[in-house]
Amino acid sequence: MPSYRLQGGVKNTGMTFEEGPRAGYESLVSAGSLTRDQGQELAVDKLQTLHGTLADYKLAKPLVGWKSFLPFQPKSPEAYPRGLYIFGSVGRGKSMLMDLFFDGVDVKRKRRIHFHKFMQEAHEAIHNWREKNKNDKDSEPIAPTAKLLAEKNALLCFDEFEIRDIADAMIVARLFTAMMELGVVVVATSNRHPNDLYKDGLQRDRFLPFIKLIQDRMEVLHLTDGLDYRLDRLKEMQAYLSPVNSETVILLDKIFSELTDGHPSASESFEFKGRKIFIPQACDGVARFGFDDLCRKPLAAADFLAIAERYRSIIISDVPIFEDDQRDIARRFMILVDAFYDTKTHLIISASAQPTELYSGYDWRFEFDRTVSRLMEMQSVEYIQEARGSDR
Repeated sequence: MPSYRLQGGVKNTGMTFEEGPRAGYESLVSAGSLTRDQGQELAVDKLQTLHGTLADYKLAKPLVGWKSFLPFQPKSPEAYPRGLYIFGSVGRGKSMLMDLFFDGVDVKRKRRIHFHKFMQEAHEAIHNWREKNKNDKDSEPIAPTAKLLAEKNALLCFDEFEIRDIADAMIVARLFTAMMELGVVVVATSNRHPNDLYKDGLQRDRFLPFIKLIQDRMEVLHLTDGLDYRLDRLKEMQAYLSPVNSETVILLDKIFSELTDGHPSASESFEFKGRKIFIPQACDGVARFGFDDLCRKPLAAADFLAIAERYRSIIISDVPIFEDDQRDIARRFMILVDAFYDTKTHLIISASAQPTELYSGYDWRFEFDRTVSRLMEMQSVEYIQEARGSDR
């Protein structure tokens, strides 16, 4: 089936999305790029309504100069449009629907961003504010941080809305309440119902007000199961590429683009046990590493599990052939494969040899056989379907 990925507009139609997501969706159906889907159509209707609401919405302009020192008088939340929270299984086209909405909505201060990236920026803003006001112990950073973010973003569109970090969970309710009081409208896609966000997390009782905020200030829509377009593409996508050459580099670029629907990527990092784990390239729940980024650094099983918690697809390039004098590196690679296998992580690898030829030594031959077996299984359609279809 043709890809439904959108890159800058609907191809071969000569139209933009200014009319709203409904026109773009119908164009894709007419072009044969999409099969009409009741669940998607309901989501399109909701997004179309919000598109129209925001066209007439008088967004508050940021206060500048001396006015920025005036005390803020929040309006009633009902004075602002409600946002939209769309949740459903992986591969249902949530990112495509967000493309249709975001590209055409007439809001100047709009931004589309991965939720984890946004929270990194929020934590950085809070840290900077505290540094500037460290002599004022009674001051509270959430309100000024929310004001700073609201001045830049009148409409926030989040892909992969998920909360796993306790640091995010502890501030997100107060931060988003303050932003919404300033008129920020939020549209989000997620694999989870709001009630399942941060499920079984530490101090979850402090997170519960955020769930209520979502339900009060955003319409919650379940994108029911239907055609899994992404899985159709995954079935034709290689999970293990060998040998390593210019052709496999091009293929990995293509795979990354397919998995992220062509969205812009960037490096990012996250805090884990007091230190930063760096991801060279990431977007929409997909992370891309070189072998050296993971296996020639002092990372352990817990680190790999933390990575797997945050990214449902992981690409690793340039896996070498292991000799006996590289036992430490080989051992770390074995631990990595075990961690990603146990968490049902979708893994794509480029390697110098096929799995059965990756270890050319003798000392770890027996132990490496399990790694070979798992690498072979992780290439199967059944494994990939389970990995990409799991609620993570």
